[in-house]
Amino acid sequence: MLLRIEGRDLPGLPGIVVAVQVRDKPEELLDPVRGDAAGAVWELTVEPFTNKRGERTLRGRHVQDGIGGRFVYLSWNRIGEDGGYTMFCRSKLMLSGIPRDVFEAGIASGTLRARLGLTGTKGQPLTARVLPPEVEWTAG
Repeated sequence: MLLRIEGRDLPGLPGIVVAVQVRDKPEELLDPVRGDAAGAVWELTVEPFTNKRGERTLRGRHVQDGIGGRFVYLSWNRIGEDGGYTMFCRSKLMLSGIPRDVFEAGIASGTLRARLGLTGTKGQPLTARVLPPEVEWTAG
């Protein structure tokens, strides 16, 4: 199934990018978007499953598993003079925040959608754990 992450309200900072990080590979980024872009969209292939604790969740190439449950890293990186990236902070888009009815509707439709602002309260990149109401989860 598809997990579509739609970011808005980027911090307007030139010289940085935000991207989805590949699981356990901080240097591998999916579709970097400049920090001064109007918006960002990432589409990830994920698979629903039931974990050892009996919880319905997602797994896939971009889904991390850690303390507090499964999540997707949004990695913020500075662009170097050589065009390379250096990570300076990350956000955790927590999959535990997906409402059960939305999760099941997403499985039925084949798509889950996360909509969130990417600027924190002080005008810097959004960091830390992201749960509702900071992210809106919908299906289809």
